[in-house]
Amino acid sequence: MVEWPTGELARRAGISPRTLRHYDQIGLLTPTRTSGSGLRFYDAWAVARLQRILLLRETGMSLAGIAELLDGETEGQEDEALEEQIRRLHRERDALDRKIRAVEHLLEARHEGRAPKPDVLLDGFNDLYEEEVVAHWGREAYQAGHDWWHGKTLAQQQAWKKRSERLVADWVRAQRAGATLDSPEVRRLVDRHVAWLGEIPGTPTHTGDRKRSSAMIRGLAHMYVQDPAMRHAFGGRVGAEFVRDALLLHIDEEQERRHPGPVSRVPA
Repeated sequence: MVEWPTGELARRAGISPRTLRHYDQIGLLTPTRTSGSGLRFYDAWAVARLQRILLLRETGMSLAGIAELLDGETEGQEDEALEEQIRRLHRERDALDRKIRAVEHLLEARHEGRAPKPDVLLDGFNDLYEEEVVAHWGREAYQAGHDWWHGKTLAQQQAWKKRSERLVADWVRAQRAGATLDSPEVRRLVDRHVAWLGEIPGTPTHTGDRKRSSAMIRGLAHMYVQDPAMRHAFGGRVGAEFVRDALLLHIDEEQERRHPGPVSRVPA
């Protein structure tokens, strides 16, 4: 099997040898072997782990969070995470292609002495999840949410983000404090979470479509566990699973109230 020494791997990865040594010191990326003279070598599996580290670092995840995520994954969970990373990269590539077309549009407009189209100028910016929203809830839903977000002032966007961050932080605190899924505290968090989702125009929760709203919340609940960045936001896999299970319990109880009968409360 091919092995690369520290300097070669650093050069190919676009990072410094010092960074690789730091990853080794904190236990994030250990060399496959060390020669008698002290040279560190990395095989293909070590390079694969480095690839994931670099991708996760781009999401803003801390090195400690990355280590916790990678070391806690089973083989099946790792495959699932890799598939999600592929989907994320496709979304980023599509957004980048649209940004390129937007800049080309501006350049063409300048050369032709005409005003550019504002909607074209911002195409591809801040819309990484367009494909998923359209696939699940339709183009109108995506456009409604898009217009709602871009219709806000910067201060309004920042205020909404801060409320979102507080909600996530409260979930993390509840899980780490040992709160149970049926506790009043967790039920209040679920209500806040559902209300928060309902603020976004175009979503089933906003329109009051209970059946489709349940499907949306169920899908998001599972995504919180599957998506590496989401897992990190909720304090790791255990925290994300806690949120998932609380939301799924809420959906099951809602369905039981509307349609009394046996309902499985075991997360899928």
